[in-house]
Amino acid sequence: MSESGLQEPQAVCTVRNLHHHYEEHPALRGVDIDIYPGRVFALLGPNGSGKTTLFRLLCTLLPIQQGQVLVGGYDSACQPLHVREQIGIVFQSPSLDLKLTVDENIACQGALYGIRGAMLRQRRDALLEQLDLLDRRDDRCQVLSGGLKRRVELAKGMLHQPRLLLLDEPSTGLDPSARLKLWDAIRAMAEQGMSVLLTTHLLEEADKADDVAIMSQGKLVAEGAPSDLRAEMGQGVITIVANDASRAESILRNQLGLAPQRLHHQIRLNVESPAKLLPLLIETLGEEVQSINLGRPSLEDVFIAKTGEVFNA
Repeated sequence: MSESGLQEPQAVCTVRNLHHHYEEHPALRGVDIDIYPGRVFALLGPNGSGKTTLFRLLCTLLPIQQGQVLVGGYDSACQPLHVREQIGIVFQSPSLDLKLTVDENIACQGALYGIRGAMLRQRRDALLEQLDLLDRRDDRCQVLSGGLKRRVELAKGMLHQPRLLLLDEPSTGLDPSARLKLWDAIRAMAEQGMSVLLTTHLLEEADKADDVAIMSQGKLVAEGAPSDLRAEMGQGVITIVANDASRAESILRNQLGLAPQRLHHQIRLNVESPAKLLPLLIETLGEEVQSINLGRPSLEDVFIAKTGEVFNA
């Protein structure tokens, strides 16, 4: 129960202490996440961070080696068929039959779930309207743009009304306009109560989600609302390039009592009052400084602060 006395929503998907190995290589090392109804949850991480393995485990495409995955109350390890009834999946690789029309592709998806007749027509028409595809329903998918094809994929994944929609790098290959329309569709789904989980290596895309889990080397290094994670970094991030990064770091730490983070040739400071600190930095470091840049904290800054590494998508 919350402090207001209202019952808190139950997670649609719960992951606890999830581990996975490929022979001797650990891909996941004790991951815990909760995905709630009506929220967009982003898994953010560079290649090799473990997000694709986690996605495949949630899709029941890999066996559970250690830990637990519950979707809609069903245990993925022993009730995979029930879990599959709870999820819709849109993979990064296209799954459309390009020789069929939009309507025909959705009808084929319906056949897999036993959806036909009046129910198929009702759900298909509602999805085509929601995704702005009504005027393209009789077009063969081979003539559609990348953004329109993605929306047809979403319609297929939503046809059986899943509780959790899983999207693997959904905006890959889309132009900026198509990405915006795709996100309008994703947000509309969440507003109707569906849980949406997506994987991404795009920082600006993860920033649009309600919740984000940042992954690195198989671990969850940060989780929360993007605005909350950025707020943890302070009001600003100062990046210093110095002639001798090691010497400059020592001066900042020992003379000014700051907590710099050195990243190759750069020194980074997360501070509450960056504008007030700048004159002191310039005065103290003097000719050691090549450049000083000031910016607002981003999710990339969160990743760097948590891992000490550059975010290489």
